[in-house]
Amino acid sequence: MASLISAAAPPGTIIEMTGIRKVYDTGKVKVEALKGIDLSVSRGEFVAVVGPSGSGKSTLMNLLGCLDTPTEGVYRIGGETVAGLTRDRLADVRNRRVGFVFQAFNLLPQISAFENVEMPLVFGGVPVKRRRERAAEVLERVGLGDRMDHKPTELSGGQMQRVAIARALAMDPDIVLADEPTGNLDTTSGSDIMGIFLDLAAQGRTLVVITHDLALARRAGRIVEIRDGKIVRDVPAAEAA
Repeated sequence: MASLISAAAPPGTIIEMTGIRKVYDTGKVKVEALKGIDLSVSRGEFVAVVGPSGSGKSTLMNLLGCLDTPTEGVYRIGGETVAGLTRDRLADVRNRRVGFVFQAFNLLPQISAFENVEMPLVFGGVPVKRRRERAAEVLERVGLGDRMDHKPTELSGGQMQRVAIARALAMDPDIVLADEPTGNLDTTSGSDIMGIFLDLAAQGRTLVVITHDLALARRAGRIVEIRDGKIVRDVPAAEAA
């Protein structure tokens, strides 16, 4: 497999969270999912977020990806404060700054791998010629140059996750967020996907991976552990027990 695209990684902070709280109000009860999160991620870092179910990992993921907004606190992505952005600007930030990889792949089953990868480029207003070149380029670079015309139902789980990674890279985002990216894969496929993430990290891409898999987490550069809505540990992966 060819080396993945190099992302420019100038020094500085790409993710900056200060005093982040998230409260869900159902009308009958209020649930505090995050309780004062302070988190900074530098450009080019590979961070694994771990913790038990219900710890707040998925809520954190949604906030990092601008899929939700905090109840309190300040979140800046690339120096831009998320609070107060218009709906259109927020959608633009999500499409251009963040690439998403999900456990369930979230591919459209009725269209090809190529068309799935092309989708964010369509939404981003990329001209037809360039978006077709880009979709083919990223699929080649995740080892699926010979599967571009296949629909997701014609691919293995590992291949579908490769398509999802290619789609996440299509707009050349500042950050790739992955939520349990190996959760639906067998051990071999999961190891292959982790290899892609390690290649991306080596090329300077900023990665935040949420996982239950401690073996996977230890291959990142840094581990952030969340329990009961709070960060309880933030250490280099090499120091994690």
